[in-house]
Amino acid sequence: MSRERKDAAAEVVSGQNLPWWIAGAAMFALIFVVGLSMVRPGPGPVPTAGSSSGAAPAAGGALPDISQMSPIEAADRLFNRVMTSVSVGDSAAAQQFLPMAIAAYNRARPLNLDGLFHLSMLNRTAGNLEAALDNALEIVEEDPNHLLGLAAAAEAAVELGELDEAEAHYRRIVEIYDDESQRSLEEYSMHSQIMTVLKEEAEQFLAGR
Repeated sequence: MSRERKDAAAEVVSGQNLPWWIAGAAMFALIFVVGLSMVRPGPGPVPTAGSSSGAAPAAGGALPDISQMSPIEAADRLFNRVMTSVSVGDSAAAQQFLPMAIAAYNRARPLNLDGLFHLSMLNRTAGNLEAALDNALEIVEEDPNHLLGLAAAAEAAVELGELDEAEAHYRRIVEIYDDESQRSLEEYSMHSQIMTVLKEEAEQFLAGR
């Protein structure tokens, strides 16, 4: 990674550039949140740092205590909180929960492919671009045709300036999309709103090469 890219990533993590980064990620996050709410309704929101078990119940019931959840349940809940914050441009909440969510997924390892996709997306949102690419490549190494893994790898590669690598991932998406998108994978159903735009995004990138 170049010195300039390292400095930019550091500023994102520290919060100096987070509103700009959120603006770039908001549409993807909004697609994710809408799709997730359609196919996997979950319990109430993650409590903020100032909440406690004695706080007043939220509209949907008592505030959840993530300390009572399994590691992956806690990680997923924090991921949802981050993505919801990103989708509405709430940089303060996103900055608060991003490191917690990333740490939660790392504690929950070994992760399934959907968990790795979530971790890649979180690292990309935080500006940890090399980590985001590494997470995506973990998916592709296990399942070379996994569309979400290929897309996450391509997007991270673009932001790292690795356009040849991004092109390879996008070309693979275009080649296999019609058949691969029909696979009965839970994460494909959960992220159906994202799945519908992957091929178009890949074709748009390739048209500019």
